[in-house]
Amino acid sequence: MDHTIEKRLQVIEERNKKVEFDKAWETSWTRRLVILGVTYVVVALVLTRIHPEGAWVDAIIPCFGYILSTLSLPPIKAFWIKWKTKRRK
Repeated sequence: MDHTIEKRLQVIEERNKKVEFDKAWETSWTRRLVILGVTYVVVALVLTRIHPEGAWVDAIIPCFGYILSTLSLPPIKAFWIKWKTKRRK
């Protein structure tokens, strides 16, 4: 019986580590910068096809929008969690 409890505990601890790493990745600047880079290249390529002059500069605008949205989400999430917690009481 103790062996199965230890095994179950080990499985739970491994799952918790994976969840911690997933959460760390979701909030990491590495992830944000990768998305920013991909967004910039894709938008710049599309804009180059639409209007070649200044496309690489114009592509910065959606990137700033993305970064601003990621910076604003933590306060919005905290507000949402607080609101949901109050509603459940």
